[in-house]
Order: sequence, then C-alpha cells, then structure tokens
Amino acid sequence: MTKNRLDATVLTLGFAFLYIPIIILVVYSFNASRLVTVWGGFSLNWYVSMWSNQGLMDAAWVTARVGLLSATFGTILGTLAALTLVRYQKFPGKMLFSGMIYAPLVMPEVITGLSLLLLFVAIGVDRGFWTVIIAHTTFTMCYVAIVVQSRLLTFDRSLEEAALDLGCPPVKTFFQITLPLILPAVISGWMLAFTLSLDDLVIASFNTGPGATTLPIKIYSQVRLGVTPEINAICTILIALVTLGVIATSIGTKRAEVRRIRDEHMALRTGS
Repeated sequence: MTKNRLDATVLTLGFAFLYIPIIILVVYSFNASRLVTVWGGFSLNWYVSMWSNQGLMDAAWVTARVGLLSATFGTILGTLAALTLVRYQKFPGKMLFSGMIYAPLVMPEVITGLSLLLLFVAIGVDRGFWTVIIAHTTFTMCYVAIVVQSRLLTFDRSLEEAALDLGCPPVKTFFQITLPLILPAVISGWMLAFTLSLDDLVIASFNTGPGATTLPIKIYSQVRLGVTPEINAICTILIALVTLGVIATSIGTKRAEVRRIRDEHMALRTGS
C-alpha cells in the first residue's frame, strides 16, 4: 500500500511539473490585464488583438504551410525508408543507410541546423521558405520511419503474398493491401512529424530567410522583449490544435484497429 501511494505521489508530481505551467499559460491568455502576472478579470480581448496582429498571423500561416508540406514529404520518405529496412534484410550499405536514417534522432538540433546551413551556403541556395521545408523534412522523416517500421515488423505478409499469387502487380498490391493495413501508423507518423515541425525553433532559425519567419521564431523574438498576452493567446490555440490532433489520431487508430480485427474474424469465419 505504501509503494502504491509513493508511485501515485511521484506520478502526480511529475504530471503537475509538466502541465501546471501549460494551465497557467492558458488561464492567463484570458486575462484582461496587460500584465501577464496580474489577474485583471476574464476577457477575450487578446484573442481579438492577436487576429489583428499581422506579424503573428503571417508567421502562423508560414508555420502551417511548412508543417503540412514537411510532414507530407517526411511521411512519404519515412514510409519508403521503413519499407526498405524491413523488406530488404540484406543489401550493400544497409548499415550506413540505417545509421543515416536514425542519426537525426540522437544528433543535437544545433548540429543538424548548422550542417544544413553550411550545405545550402555551399551549393548557393538562398535561405527561405523551401530551405526550412527541406530542413524539417530531414529530421521528421526519421520519426516517421520508426513508427511505420514498428508496424511493418508485425505485418502479416501472407495477405500480400496471396494478392501477388492471384496476379496483382506489386505496386497495386502495396496501395490496395499494404498501405491500408499500415495506414494508422502512417497517419500517426504524419501527425508526429507535423507536431515536430510546429514546435521546431533551432533548425528553422538556422535555415530561414526573408519572408519565412515561423511562429516559434516570431514568438521567441517577441518574448525576449517581454511576454505579452497575445503570445499566451496564440500559444493556447496551438495547444488546442495539437491536443485535438492527438485525440483525432488516437480515435482513428483505435477504430482502424477494431476494423482490422473485425475483418480478420470475418475472413476466418469465411475460410472455415
């Protein structure tokens, strides 16, 4: 009983340490006072003011576009990388290939951002919107590869083999058999990549240029001059969007798993 209480206490303190600052930020986003540490009553004025702040809105639009594109590109490349690592057990350079895929997971973001900056300078590419997308795709695809790879390792390949034996081309087999079965993992990887792109500050700051200021960079530049209630408001909206995305992904994954189990049961009944 004592051990259970100790575990509950440690868990409570851990969650409190993680989420109390976020709760404070959300509460003070509705503060009527301009002073973020003094409660002046409930108000939505800062949300209205946020929408009229052209600098914040431009940065939010850039961040959304960068997140959508880099998450999509990262998901495509990460899924292909996972298929390569799982389906091809032996090929020349596999150790080097897997190391290059996993390297961004353990490499400090400063090194990743600086190395990409040096690359863009060496090849004469002007930094801007597309360099940020390339940089974000580089470090998000490895997360997608791990998520999809974990699903492929438990994948029943007999379904693919049956389709191939019946004359289905490999590409058609992938899109009609493999992809629907691993789709929950692909969607989870996309959501993870999108969230990482929204959150990134270090890599984007190295590779951004004129007209490509992301929201984390904008917020950081304003926070150095002092936190304003508008920053709290836009951060609250980001928290809400990420939370809704996580909930939607979780619900979709559970429904897909239930549907997969139901289809397998129906297939077994039909076969018997």
